[in-house]
Amino acid sequence: MKSFITTVTLLVLTVLAMGVAAEKTTDAPRPDGLRGAGYSATPAAPPIAGVTDRKGREERNYPEQPPVIPHSIDGYQLDKRFNQCLDCHSRSASPESGAPMVSITHFMDRNKQVLAAVSPDRYFCTQCHVPQTDVDPLVENQFETVDEVLRRLAEDGDGQGGAE
Repeated sequence: MKSFITTVTLLVLTVLAMGVAAEKTTDAPRPDGLRGAGYSATPAAPPIAGVTDRKGREERNYPEQPPVIPHSIDGYQLDKRFNQCLDCHSRSASPESGAPMVSITHFMDRNKQVLAAVSPDRYFCTQCHVPQTDVDPLVENQFETVDEVLRRLAEDGDGQGGAE
């Protein structure tokens, strides 16, 4: 009986020691990446980017690009019962508000049938349109607008841009 109690006590102490050791683990070596912290660290959240309040339309980088939202939409109601964007961008409100009317494509269903009101497929604006913010990019990119691609192809000579 005494050996059983000793065995159980040693087992319990071993489990406790393993638990304490597990809490003191260090991060495995790795690149910091975008987080800038180890696996077990909880870095502070970056500040929320400020939304620009620019007037006028932003340049689009490619055909059919949804325009960005040039103002803050914090607190806007946008649910299945009400779309606050349409207070300014609807067909009837846009002349008075000075905001651009939603595109005619927003009044078409999947079969290109024209509807009297904004299509349910296009009702939730933030599926495609996002507010524009003033932030530095997280990573560099080599994105080229359509105009830049066409200019580069014209400078290359053949205008095709394909492999020879």
